[in-house]
Amino acid sequence: MRAEEYLAPETLSQLAPFELRAKRIAEGFMGGMHRSPFQGPAVEFASHRQYTAGDSTRHLDWKVFARSDKLHIKEYRQETNLEIMLLVDASGSMTYGTLGVKGGWGGTDATRQRGAWTKYDHACACAAAISFLCLHQRDRVGLGIMGPDGIVAGIRRSSARDQWRSIVQLLAQQAVGGKIDIVRSVDQALSKSGGRVLFAILSDFLGPTEQLRAALSKLQHRGHDAILLGILDRQEQQFQLDVTAPFDGLEGEGRIDVDARAVRKHYLAELTTHLSAVRRITHTCGFDWQLFDSHDSVGPLLSALLARRENETKGKFG
Repeated sequence: MRAEEYLAPETLSQLAPFELRAKRIAEGFMGGMHRSPFQGPAVEFASHRQYTAGDSTRHLDWKVFARSDKLHIKEYRQETNLEIMLLVDASGSMTYGTLGVKGGWGGTDATRQRGAWTKYDHACACAAAISFLCLHQRDRVGLGIMGPDGIVAGIRRSSARDQWRSIVQLLAQQAVGGKIDIVRSVDQALSKSGGRVLFAILSDFLGPTEQLRAALSKLQHRGHDAILLGILDRQEQQFQLDVTAPFDGLEGEGRIDVDARAVRKHYLAELTTHLSAVRRITHTCGFDWQLFDSHDSVGPLLSALLARRENETKGKFG
């Protein structure tokens, strides 16, 4: 397996200037680049506090003593690694795609089913880019494939050298089809989460919004962070069809004959309403939302999302 089959060089170059930062306090246990809530001698100076009997004199600030004739201890904020969990939608709707397979693409089960660049392929490309970036930061990354019974396949979080290859290999080989249960998937991921985790959820998010609200509320309640990457095909977003034809449900809904011209306006209105609800639920929970067009490159929008989070993190933590 060659890296360039699942991670385009131009995507990597677009992401290179950015870092995926924790917007909430991280609680990792390896040395890393994210601020930890635990104080002690470490990398970054945090604050002073007054010396009390029993404190080690090793961290006394003699410059402050010279100015004030009072003893103060230097406190430091430990840097920590970030725990990241990718949750990828492998439902039947993710096999939809109207773009030809990109040259050099390593392929997925969805590619082989449809002979096209599908939403699942785009999700895999995003997941490959995020995991590569985070592993390069020495963060621990894991993967959960969402299916009808929750997480149907997964890889435990790790920063091991071969972790990226394992993640991409599972994404490429995973069978895609049926429905997903996002609430059960999140429940199962939380049962194994340990400390605080940044969840990156990749899906078309075309399911019921009440289920999404329930899933995200669980993450918020437990103090986790989340990024939602919504992936839709351009045809789904624009519905530029001028035909009367049978439409097949990709998750067992059956077939109906549709005059695309007659329903286009109503369809686009319903889609706009649905996506607005998804975005509102996400932001209400304090999480990030980014909508992708699967016909576009992964790099620019992912870079914009990272830049936005980086600016917000700097504003929050200084």
